[in-house]
Amino acid sequence: MSERLELPPKYYLEYFRYLIEFVRRFYLELLTDDEREFLHDFDHLSEDAQCLFIRFTNRRVAFFRVRKLNYPEIEYWGEALLELESKGFVAPLSAYHQNRAGEVLDIFNKTEVLSFAKQLTLDTKGKASLKKEELSDWLLESAPFDDLSVLIGASEPVVKVNYEAQTMLFKFLFFGNRHADMSEFVVRDLGHLRFERFDEDRFVPHFTTRQEVEDRLKVSLAAEDFQLMKAAETDPLAINNWFLDWYENHTPLAEIAQPSLDRLILKLAGYMERQKKLEEALVLFRLTNVPPSRERQVRLLLKLKDTEAATALVEEIMVNPYNAEEQFFAIDFQNQQAAQGQKKRARKSTTEWLLKSESVTIDLTWRYRVEEGVAEHFRQQGKHAVHTENFLFDGLFGLLFWDIIFDAGSSAIHHPLQRSPSDIYKPTFFEKRRPALVERLELLENTADTLTFLEGMFEEKYGIVNPLVVWFPELLNLIRAAIEKIPAHLLQRLLIEMATNVREHTRGFPDLFVWDENGYDFIEVKSPTDHLSPQQLYWLRFFETIGLRSKVLRVVWGSVA
Repeated sequence: MSERLELPPKYYLEYFRYLIEFVRRFYLELLTDDEREFLHDFDHLSEDAQCLFIRFTNRRVAFFRVRKLNYPEIEYWGEALLELESKGFVAPLSAYHQNRAGEVLDIFNKTEVLSFAKQLTLDTKGKASLKKEELSDWLLESAPFDDLSVLIGASEPVVKVNYEAQTMLFKFLFFGNRHADMSEFVVRDLGHLRFERFDEDRFVPHFTTRQEVEDRLKVSLAAEDFQLMKAAETDPLAINNWFLDWYENHTPLAEIAQPSLDRLILKLAGYMERQKKLEEALVLFRLTNVPPSRERQVRLLLKLKDTEAATALVEEIMVNPYNAEEQFFAIDFQNQQAAQGQKKRARKSTTEWLLKSESVTIDLTWRYRVEEGVAEHFRQQGKHAVHTENFLFDGLFGLLFWDIIFDAGSSAIHHPLQRSPSDIYKPTFFEKRRPALVERLELLENTADTLTFLEGMFEEKYGIVNPLVVWFPELLNLIRAAIEKIPAHLLQRLLIEMATNVREHTRGFPDLFVWDENGYDFIEVKSPTDHLSPQQLYWLRFFETIGLRSKVLRVVWGSVA
């Protein structure tokens, strides 16, 4: 067994100090006076006070019951707490915190909340049956918060951590988003994840102006507000009005914030559509062209009986489809329109391709593992057959181009815990790296050199996070078989197609890789109830165009063996 790793008692202090030094190094000129003052004041806290403050800020709550504090590594935590209070890093509970009264009651259990109500001489008859949240809401509606805060303070000390905005901003500047947190350091140092190592002198800041920071942050916070409103079952029309007001007051945004805004718009529009608010959904979808916006607009226009506008939008999609889903949706729409004029039924492109495919009979015992059942069918013929789906070609791409993907000179590497370059799913990924990618592809023309390179990369990088590589011991053998069987010029065409749009073109590959001494096939397996996706059809057509062997096999159930 491997030795269990343990972190030093004050590991979190090292992490936080690293983070604020990182912020100083890259973002000092973008900080406000208040944010710089925080850095200065934090530096002048004692080590114990720094540790206690960091313990507070790493929690998801803002209020703390002093009696429940238990941090053995902080030897003089009582003195540290007094220091934090004297220097404004925490504040005792007071009437000033009325706007966060719900958070205060969250740190007490139901029995304690009921006790507060009784001590305030409220009529609690029948209230014991309420849920904790309902009881808290009733108490806050029934008693002045001034009285409640005095009562709580008299029973035990409660403090609120300050500088929430500053510490949140510093973490945001470091990670570039609101999803990651300080636990990423722990995950790395305990060996749960390995990250690519970078020369820190080559890091570039994620943000270059204060406006970029604020715009990206305000979108992230708006997305969190939307989730809270949904969870609270806020009226959909109220959510819609809230967002339209927000949008009017906060746009246009810096370019770096636009992808986040597009994702938020799609979530809101999809929510409105599911709530049957079709006109509201259409207005929201029109705020972005990111897929599946235009397809949803067409479908909504048809439901709203505006066929002319739907047809015009489909014509726009046909001229410049953003992905395979849009492309085949537009083709199918126009075919259906033409078929209506001829009073006949038009099949979808995916259905048409599926119907012309071959079939294979396998035992019904494979009905829950259909791909493995077809693979076994080929193994019985003496062939190798593996359910590879996306991880074969994605793994080849990730290993062959590893250093190009993680090139610190791409201006897409910002901090040491990065799992992928920040531009990997952007058009700029290919634009920046085109010469290096094309040059690396020449390696494929010599099979021996290619395998030597990939074997070295596999051994050196094994286990390091790469969004394109799923690590398992047999991956290299599968890649080796593919390189030996598939002509180099076909692999070059395939990999360059993947590189042009990493977001879309690293999914939808055929299920099985089948090969023997005579050749190979890539096979998309479809059970009787399954259908082809547009992205799967995209690759099948692409493979056919360049001459890379592939086909669809429709499964027919046979008798149980």
